[in-house]
Amino acid sequence: MQLNFVTVDVFTDRQFGGNPLAVVPDARGLTSAQMQAIAAEFNLSETTFVLPPSDPAHTAQVRIFTPRAELPFAGHPNVGTAFVLAGTTASAARPAAGDMMIFEEKAGAVRIELLKTGQRITGARLAAPQRLAIGEDIAPGIVAAACAIAGDDIDTRAHRPCIASCGTPFVFAALKSRAALAAARPRAEMFAEHLPMTKAGGIHLYVPAGTAGSAGADIETRMFAPLHGITEDPATGSANVALIGLLAKLRPEPDLTLTRTISQGVDMGRPSLMQASAEKRDGTVVATHIGGACVPVMSGVVTLDL
Repeated sequence: MQLNFVTVDVFTDRQFGGNPLAVVPDARGLTSAQMQAIAAEFNLSETTFVLPPSDPAHTAQVRIFTPRAELPFAGHPNVGTAFVLAGTTASAARPAAGDMMIFEEKAGAVRIELLKTGQRITGARLAAPQRLAIGEDIAPGIVAAACAIAGDDIDTRAHRPCIASCGTPFVFAALKSRAALAAARPRAEMFAEHLPMTKAGGIHLYVPAGTAGSAGADIETRMFAPLHGITEDPATGSANVALIGLLAKLRPEPDLTLTRTISQGVDMGRPSLMQASAEKRDGTVVATHIGGACVPVMSGVVTLDL
């Protein structure tokens, strides 16, 4: 059995930046175990597999795998998969309706808008499949130990470290300085003890506006998910789309549109830029979006011995 694949770099406008993604545009005939094995072989933060949609009004069913587990929703895989499908007819997907796609995923339907410069498709922007949900607080000492930083590096003025989700849960913690962000390192044994995959996908650290160091960014972030086989992720759309929702929720205004440019991957040498926005009405965050550019990198064939 032979499967075509494409890789793209997501949330960047140049090759070898951003977050690499492998896409199998036609995964019909694959079992879940085979998808997981292929994702482990690529060993990227995520690999996507495209299947026909169950609803003919939708574009495709998309399954997302880290090297170790399937995810209900993720950001850069959706953006990159939409970009790939827009450029090929050799897939299991239905034709897109203009510049819009709808992907069926375990977290729900994900609506995606293709981004263009003139007539050229340059990326995509998604709407999170679920509204912002804020879960339990996590002790600052646990986050500090899991990320090898000092407890007083964590800024609790706006919020204590907490779990939040727009489809995939993460632990969110603000830091006091860019230096603390740069010093962080994941300790897998602390994740295993205190933050199993059933509780959160990883820890998302951020430095708020005014202290971020990347040119053009309002916020700089890092995300660690060692239990998923991701020591550090260059760009995590599912975390940053929840982050913009959390920041909007914390603002005192009952109604606002909050937009931020978010940078990630700088300390890995794979800088990424994401455009995030949240809509808040009557004190409730009702919608969150994230998007960015993509560039193609590789294509090839996976040969399976069945």
